[in-house]
Amino acid sequence: MFDSIPSHYLLIGSTIMAVIMGSFVMVIRLRAQKKPVSTKKILIPPFAMSTGALMFIFEEFRVAPLQIAEAAALGLMFSVVLILTSKFEIRDNAVYMKQSKAFPFILVGLLVLRIILKLIFAESFDVGELAGMFFILAFFMILPWRIGMLIKYKKLEKSQIIA
Repeated sequence: MFDSIPSHYLLIGSTIMAVIMGSFVMVIRLRAQKKPVSTKKILIPPFAMSTGALMFIFEEFRVAPLQIAEAAALGLMFSVVLILTSKFEIRDNAVYMKQSKAFPFILVGLLVLRIILKLIFAESFDVGELAGMFFILAFFMILPWRIGMLIKYKKLEKSQIIA
């Protein structure tokens, strides 16, 4: 499918898209801190992102089981940072994300780290495989983070009802 496009163009294009998507996510997350949180708002991103797994229908994006495990493990490690820095507070009888000065820097740092890793691994992997691995990394970063957020949210919501 991508055989006619030189791999360095695909790498540049996918890196530019990663920066655009990362910037988009950061803007959305920072705006979301100004509105109350809900279970739906916490769970929609991983469900929406899961549709990206359809990429694995195509041979170019499939990765070996060991690569899946490595990408998932790295995503889980990244998610820990996000889980630890995502906090909630009660304002105006509603649950809000607590604004964190570190959060934008963490998101930028994770994006930069992903880009660096992508550039390093571009020499060893086909562009399609690399895309598959980074999708897995991102999914395994977002899913545990959102589950962690949901647990924290439900605990705070429950304590608000009791109080």
